[in-house]
Amino acid sequence: MIVHLRLTAPADLTDSVRETLCAKEWITNVTLQRDAVLDPPGDLLECDVAREKAGALIDKLERCGLKERGSILVVEPSGAPFDRAEELEAVAAGHPDDAVIWEQVAADAESGADPTVSYHLFLVLAVALGAVAVLTDSAVLVVGAMVVGPDFAVVASASAGIVLGRWRLVRRSLQLLVLSFVLAIAVVGLLCVLGRLTGMIDVADVTGPRPNTGFIWRPDQWSLVVALIAGSVGVLALSIQKTSTMVGVFISVTTVPAAGNLALGMAFLEVGEILGSLAQLGINLAGMLVAGTLVLAFQRAWWIPVTAGAERVFRALSYGNDDGSAASAGPGHSRSEGVGVRDGE
Repeated sequence: MIVHLRLTAPADLTDSVRETLCAKEWITNVTLQRDAVLDPPGDLLECDVAREKAGALIDKLERCGLKERGSILVVEPSGAPFDRAEELEAVAAGHPDDAVIWEQVAADAESGADPTVSYHLFLVLAVALGAVAVLTDSAVLVVGAMVVGPDFAVVASASAGIVLGRWRLVRRSLQLLVLSFVLAIAVVGLLCVLGRLTGMIDVADVTGPRPNTGFIWRPDQWSLVVALIAGSVGVLALSIQKTSTMVGVFISVTTVPAAGNLALGMAFLEVGEILGSLAQLGINLAGMLVAGTLVLAFQRAWWIPVTAGAERVFRALSYGNDDGSAASAGPGHSRSEGVGVRDGE
């Protein structure tokens, strides 16, 4: 698996960038077009790099001044059916599926902290669906509300901001998280009041026996355990771009259903429902934030040596290979034994 980089550089930086690209065996297809960039004027360089080393290369390019005076565009091709791609992977320590491109993590975190109309609409609708789940005592609707809820992306942004030392991002993320839930609960709460006034909802719907959804406002020690596990899985999936795993995170935590129950409790002034829902919501959000921060901090400090060392163990155990060869190395190639460091030196 490779990553394609498209770079623009002012003329006085081109030679240093070219030398950086040509100096590594895990980089190929280096191209240079002088004066190809018109606005701002400069040169165009492109290359393919093993995904395991993309973060290290981007870090070196930023130190060359390309971030401030040029541009770096990262493209992940859907396929790379040529032998040299397998050779790049063979000489790069680690496995491409385990690679973390921190610049990509940072970009995703910044995007996740942006307040958008769609984010607020999704959250309001998810909380409304959670409230309906409570009224109908439907476990299916609880799961639906969890899947619709967009709040984990903001939690992950706050975790990334803490680990990367971007405190403005942390502030933006937490502010968006709090204010968006306040808005969603207020909107759904007003709808619940309207339902109460029109006779669609009565207090028995909220306080009556709810064997399928009563857990929403009754947090226990497992609420924290689930939140910690879900937060860990979520940031791990985001950092290595395994977004399909996120569905499991969404249907594990009860942030949105708790917010829906909170809106109903406020509409009927049921103190027990309100306090229980607040506790469930707080435990889940705090647990995910703590777990996400710890996992990203571990990845930041130890991920490269751990994944490279683990791959050597897997190769020794012949995982997935009858002949004991490396899982993804091409014919005649074996992976590098070095564990590497972040800058690839």
